Amino acid sequence: MLTDPQEFLRFFFSIHRRTLRDIQALPEAAQNWTPPMGEGEKSWSINQIVHHICESRMYFARAYRDEGWLYDWDVPTTEQQDNWIPALEESYAEFHRRLDGTPAEWLNRRIKMIDTDGTLSGWRLLMMLIEHEVHHRSQIDTYSGLNGWDVPQIYGRTREQIDELQEAQRARGGG
Repeated sequence: MLTDPQEFLRFFFSIHRRTLRDIQALPEAAQNWTPPMGEGEKSWSINQIVHHICESRMYFARAYRDEGWLYDWDVPTTEQQDNWIPALEESYAEFHRRLDGTPAEWLNRRIKMIDTDGTLSGWRLLMMLIEHEVHHRSQIDTYSGLNGWDVPQIYGRTREQIDELQEAQRARGGG
C-alpha cells in the first residue's frame, strides 16, 4: 500500500521512463500503424494509443483529486511520431504538477466510482493508473512483436540470454 504521494510520484516516474523507452524504440513504420481488424479501442493506431496514455493520466489525476472522472486536458498532438515523446513528457509533467504536494491522507480517502455506487481508496486509484499505462504499453509492445520490430527488454536481457547463463548458474550451485 502507498503511504506518501511523493513516493508514488517517484515510482510513477519509473513507469513513465519505461513508456518512453518503448515508444522511442518504435521504427518509422509505427507511425499511423493500425491493427488489421477490430473496432473501437481494438482498432486504435499507435498514435491514438499514445494520445490515450497522455489523456488518461489526467483522468486519473482528476479522480484522485476528487474532481470527477473527466478528461480535461488538451493533449499535445500525437499525429506525428516526432510528437509522441514530447506529448508523453508534457503529460507526465502535468500529472506530476497535479499530484505534487497533495496530502498523504488522500491516499486513504474513498473516491466514488464513475460507473457504480462503490468507492475505492486513493492509493488503489493510483495503482489503476499504473496498470492502465502498463496495459497500453504492452499493447504497443505486442504490436511491435507482431510486426517484427524490436521490443525493449524490461530488464535488459532476453529469455535466450538467460538460457545461456543457466549452465554457469548451475555450476555455482544454483540448482
